Amino acid sequence: MAKYTWPGEQLVLAAQSGHVDSIAALVSGSHPNVQRFARSLCATPEDAEDAAQEALIILYRRIGTLRATAALSSWMFRIVRNECLRRARAALRTNPVPLPGDTAVASAEDEVLQRLEAGRVAAAVAALPPDQRRVLIMRDIQGLSGRMVADALGLTTAAMKSRLHRARRTVQLALLTGPEPTPGGNDDRIEARHDV
Repeated sequence: MAKYTWPGEQLVLAAQSGHVDSIAALVSGSHPNVQRFARSLCATPEDAEDAAQEALIILYRRIGTLRATAALSSWMFRIVRNECLRRARAALRTNPVPLPGDTAVASAEDEVLQRLEAGRVAAAVAALPPDQRRVLIMRDIQGLSGRMVADALGLTTAAMKSRLHRARRTVQLALLTGPEPTPGGNDDRIEARHDV
């Protein structure tokens, strides 16, 4: 596999100052990396190509807003990731994919229980500190490699693994110790009636 490098800091600085040839060179120099990101993140080759093109257009139009020249790769990674996610969400809205084994219709009770459980998981993830939440989402939900997550967040692999472990453990504990929803409503009202 060919190893692509990102354009140098001098080229990024020249592009940020508005030098047209530098912007063109920056876009073309970033293209292989952006395409590689898109192919690894998007669901289809067509979505990957579209996401890469969209990311390069954003790079062309908004290079002046990049705060740190060293952050080019993580900035482009976030743009590609967001575009792939946007395309995946749009595809799911138009063509929902049935899960394997979903041939039988679930009962209303099963659906409610699944939603409650999904809500508990989402709440546990949302309650994480932002640094742990980002690592958990990129690694476990988006399925990125540890190295990609560490690079995108500017962390060492060891720091990324430590945050991921803490995030997983916190979510696990929240799910084990969190209140179990009861069918029919609020547990406090039931206890209050028994106390009277």
